[in-house]
Amino acid sequence: MIPVSASLALLLPAFQLLPAFEPPVDPDRGEAQRWAAEELSKPQYASAKPSWIAEIWNQFVDWLRSLNGDSIGGANIGVPLIGALAVVLIVVAVIVVRPRLNARKKTSAKVFDGEPTVDADAFRALASAAASREDWQTAVVEQFRAVVRAAEDRAVIDIQAGRTADEAAAQLGRAFGAASSRLEEAARIFDGVKYGKATATASDHAAVRALDTRLSAMRPDFAGQPANGLAVPR
Repeated sequence: MIPVSASLALLLPAFQLLPAFEPPVDPDRGEAQRWAAEELSKPQYASAKPSWIAEIWNQFVDWLRSLNGDSIGGANIGVPLIGALAVVLIVVAVIVVRPRLNARKKTSAKVFDGEPTVDADAFRALASAAASREDWQTAVVEQFRAVVRAAEDRAVIDIQAGRTADEAAAQLGRAFGAASSRLEEAARIFDGVKYGKATATASDHAAVRALDTRLSAMRPDFAGQPANGLAVPR
């Protein structure tokens, strides 16, 4: 039989391994708040916080739920969101993108339809006859043709098949620098009537006719850089 003293000697190392017993601590309110703040300031808690993107998403989900009586769950929230985004993209495409694409596709109308033997005076007569019957669309078209054909007859610009109104205005603008802005405006009116089917007015025809009269009295200065379509002064 093992003596009692020997048994106690054998159990002593085991008791030494047990953690020291501490009495329960009952902190006051301020101490408890301090302990909680110190605990939550540890890195593992900071890394567990949601990112700002997650917070925005959660707020958006809460907003959708408020509109739907909390019937939208987290699993199917992407379905209405994708649908809403698709509608927004379609609206943006219709309002913004499509008109810009159409504008890029638009080209300037050709000045002549194939009247190489008709001189400027003949076009002026056609324009005057159209104006007398208040056919302002025809009057604008024929008057602008008179402007271009007169420049060709004077060798200010070369005769060029398929020349557009924008090209004619640019070439004549380099020959008659002081009238470049009026030439651009006349080309815009011509394109609006001939290509865009716009409605012309008596003032539109009067503006193109005044331009025709002014250019007939001007000497070309050929200001600016030489370009294709400008005739060589003789």
